Amino acid sequence: MRSTRRRTWALVATATAVAGLLAPVAVSAASRVAGSGAAAPAVPSPEPSGAECRTSVEGSRVVAYCHNPYPTTDLVQLHTECARWWDVDADAEAVAVQPGRTVRLEDRCWKEVGRTWVSHRVP
Repeated sequence: MRSTRRRTWALVATATAVAGLLAPVAVSAASRVAGSGAAAPAVPSPEPSGAECRTSVEGSRVVAYCHNPYPTTDLVQLHTECARWWDVDADAEAVAVQPGRTVRLEDRCWKEVGRTWVSHRVP
């Protein structure tokens, strides 16, 4: 009987030691797996804002239509870079786009238009 108890105790001690050694590895692996798919704490997303603008270039003229579907006012400004080095680049005056409204912005170069874009600001 004594040898069976001794063997049982040895097996329990060995199993406990192995479990103690493997526990940190299992916890680390589980946290890596859980961390990769777990959602971060909920951060409130900012309220959507900003006008949607569509620009078109025809020859040396630039026209942009900006529509604001959101409940906050958006300041939009048309920027135009001319293709020729001697042609003056232009920045139109900023215009406030009220909620539910559409504004037209226009500008021109003497010759070709290099590139154009619309910037947005919160008033």
